[in-house]
Amino acid sequence: MKKFGFLVAIPALAFSVGCTNMTPTQQGTLSGAAIGAAGGAAMGALTGGSAGTGAIIGGVAGAVVGNIYGRDH
Repeated sequence: MKKFGFLVAIPALAFSVGCTNMTPTQQGTLSGAAIGAAGGAAMGALTGGSAGTGAIIGGVAGAVVGNIYGRDH
């Protein structure tokens, strides 16, 4: 279980440090893609479809929405 914690914590730390010099549009795009990919993978897995396909579709859709949202703020 500790190994799983490190597999989640290390990328999360690297992700948060890597976002410090981004514009709001870039941050919105990246955040939207990450949230969309996670949601798409979950929906794909829960509905009996492919989690990978759901992650790709959700990531693309989330990136587009995040980009638009980031431009407005």
